[in-house]
Amino acid sequence: MPRVRVHQHVNPLAPFYRQTPVPLEIGQLFADPTRPLFMDIGCARGRFLLKMAGEMPEFNYLGIEIREPLVDEANRLAADAGLTNLHYSFCNAMLWLDRLIEKIPDGLLQTVTIQFPDPWFKKKHEKRRMVNREMADAIAAKLGVGGKVFIQTDIEFLADEMFEIFRAHEGFREEKIDENPFPVKTERELAVEGKSLPIFRSVFINSS
Repeated sequence: MPRVRVHQHVNPLAPFYRQTPVPLEIGQLFADPTRPLFMDIGCARGRFLLKMAGEMPEFNYLGIEIREPLVDEANRLAADAGLTNLHYSFCNAMLWLDRLIEKIPDGLLQTVTIQFPDPWFKKKHEKRRMVNREMADAIAAKLGVGGKVFIQTDIEFLADEMFEIFRAHEGFREEKIDENPFPVKTERELAVEGKSLPIFRSVFINSS
């Protein structure tokens, strides 16, 4: 199947992306909704979770992406692969993550990944960056005690900005890491490593 063509960037503050999502009902998404939940925010084409769902089937996997055609394509691939522990949702996570996951049982969420989000380099566009205090609040409200948020990017100023948001949050403590702790890497991560460029990573653990 040819890849769906979409814009590389979309403005998350445009009217279309401000629509409120319907809260997810976990029991309708997965064959076994009691499994711990692994959530990838800004999952793009979803290939990372597609591989993770096979490598670590003890989890349910939820991918969140702002570009709806990519969500539809990813869900088709998951269905074709027969993966009943994988689902992708269309959502502007910068604005509406809390609404999307509000019905997920507290503590079921165990792992969150935020990998190589759009840096929106221009000063006038910095308000479009995905990670903000509201997102950290939404994650903290649902993440199980000891649950982890893994963040990585190859853009140093963006790493500093994202890390500081979680460092300043009373619900998290930081754990320094050098390597990706998962058995799968995103396409972006592989491309950056292939150029021998640095990747900035950190893990934040729910300590509340």
